[in-house]
Amino acid sequence: MSRQLPRGRFRPEAPVSPPGSGRNHMTETQRWGTRVGLVLAMAGNAVGLGNFLRFPAQAAQNGGGAFLIPYLISFVFMGIPLLWVEWAIGRHGGQFGHHSGPGMFDRLGRQRWLKYVGVFGLFTNLTIAAYYCYIESWTVAYVFHSIGGTFKSTDPKTFFPHYLGVHESSLFALPGEALAFFTITLALNTFILSRGLAKGIEVAAKIGMPLLLIFAAALAIRGLTLGSHAPAVVQSPLDGLNFVWNPNLSGLGNPTTWMAAAGQVFFTLSLGMGSIHCYASYLRRDQDLALNASAAGWINEFVEVILGGTILIPIATAYLGLSAVQAATSGGSGFGLGFLTLPTLFNNWGWFAPIAGAMWFGLLFFAGITSSLAMGQPLLAFLEDEFKITRARAALLFGAVTFALGFVCVWLYPGGAFDEFDFWTGTFALVIFALFESIIFAFVFGMDKGWDEITRGAEMKVPQAFRFIIQWVTPAFITVVFVGALIQPVDGKWGHALASLFGGHGWPLAPGSVIGKIFHIGGSYAWRGPDGRLTAEFVQDATRLLLLLVFVAISLLVAIAWRRKARAAHPGTGHGRGHA
Repeated sequence: MSRQLPRGRFRPEAPVSPPGSGRNHMTETQRWGTRVGLVLAMAGNAVGLGNFLRFPAQAAQNGGGAFLIPYLISFVFMGIPLLWVEWAIGRHGGQFGHHSGPGMFDRLGRQRWLKYVGVFGLFTNLTIAAYYCYIESWTVAYVFHSIGGTFKSTDPKTFFPHYLGVHESSLFALPGEALAFFTITLALNTFILSRGLAKGIEVAAKIGMPLLLIFAAALAIRGLTLGSHAPAVVQSPLDGLNFVWNPNLSGLGNPTTWMAAAGQVFFTLSLGMGSIHCYASYLRRDQDLALNASAAGWINEFVEVILGGTILIPIATAYLGLSAVQAATSGGSGFGLGFLTLPTLFNNWGWFAPIAGAMWFGLLFFAGITSSLAMGQPLLAFLEDEFKITRARAALLFGAVTFALGFVCVWLYPGGAFDEFDFWTGTFALVIFALFESIIFAFVFGMDKGWDEITRGAEMKVPQAFRFIIQWVTPAFITVVFVGALIQPVDGKWGHALASLFGGHGWPLAPGSVIGKIFHIGGSYAWRGPDGRLTAEFVQDATRLLLLLVFVAISLLVAIAWRRKARAAHPGTGHGRGHA
């Protein structure tokens, strides 16, 4: 198992063209067709459902304008640096024929374990895609029902639980309509992915992103022009807009606000997933990444802060009042307002109601599919690069496995499987991966090489201060986010938690903290209830075991791929760079 050859002796992935030639090891079809397509695809990867649902809810729950200041600070000190790091890792790995996490991280140092860090870049994309495509399918269903006028006669608060198959009597459900829309949505994703980068993902981004912006602008303008004379309006929508934008410096002293802001920046940019790395791996060696990465980040922030903050909260404020909106977003997700409340509020818009509903859920769909396509590409690239599977077969494999995992989310949604996927893969794993990559980039790959990778071919002047920020501030920022999520106290009251700890009463862990979830704090833990039926705790633990098995299976595939490469390079020896 030890390395018998020095680094450089076995380099089957080495660039096939001389440095500076601008050509890398990839087929002509797997390359971005235009710079606009690249930026739109990257922005589409970042722009997702969270821009229009999670951001407004987080802002409402964390003081409105008080939330924006730590949010923007987090964007500068964690968001932009991590974007550059992930683009740099991706472009560097692409020069050696790697377009997925394991190969990219394997090229960052001599340590064999590096490629297993890259497993997170496959695991997160696969498991997030499974439940994210399910959410995406909800938007498709809601477009259909909005156009059909369903919500004129049916309350969404009744419709949605029935659609999901949520019944008090059972933790298991197989709702036919939800499963059908999920299958259709996943099939569309699979088809577009099978078309490749330029003809599939890039075309989807060029269509989806402009339509998303048009729909969002139309809804924002209509919402902000609701006057007091309009039917059912109880408060000016400008009060909701003012709440989001009016800074409140008193909120800066609340650690919970900072945690929420940093977390939102982290998730909205799709950091720690591996999809950015993959997209960037198709850049040429000297093709700009600094400006391209920044542009993608700025587009995402414009969509999230300007458009996302101008639709949901102001419209809901107009019809419900600001205090009711804050209460409705208590969970911090915005799904309640977006799926249960807004369809009803649109009914006040007369003939425009079905169009408004179709626009709202249409923009959510475009935000979703541009992100889910980015999740599929790293997995297809891994199968193509490491196992030489054709694009079409790789797409079908991705679709099949994603359907199997997504089926669990559909079937066990009432029992909490969906939430387990969301937390452990869409939250926890992202932070772990980002923390690893920031440390590896700065201290294993090295900041000298890392800074050269970021600035080579840059079409903008990257401030020298970011070299220090990337090496020290960003890893520290992520560490604080991780530790905060790990030991989050009840109700986010950090001062009270410290007083309790030093008073000898222990640390009051919140049920939603990482440790709280692991040990099911806040509930009665049993796999069977008094009536002998399986409990939600059983479903949650079974889902966690499934996710762990998926991670192990992907790790085994990586080990097999590297063993095959080692044997191919050195028949009969089992030694070499590619040895697992």
